Amino acid sequence: MLSTFKHLILFSAFGMLFACAGFPSENIDPNKNNKDVFRKDIAECKQDYPESGSGVHYKQWANCMNLKGWK
Repeated sequence: MLSTFKHLILFSAFGMLFACAGFPSENIDPNKNNKDVFRKDIAECKQDYPESGSGVHYKQWANCMNLKGWK
């Protein structure tokens, strides 16, 4: 039983790692590729898609950032 629990924790950790690795961090427009614009854009996305208990908001934020030119 403990072994199965350890595997579940391990796979969950890897899943979170890969999920976060896919979050947009670079804008295709060089003029917008800076921290200030990133913070403004992510704040707008967070306002449009508030946090949910299921974690779906992370995918919505990533899609919103993609629409704003972040890859």
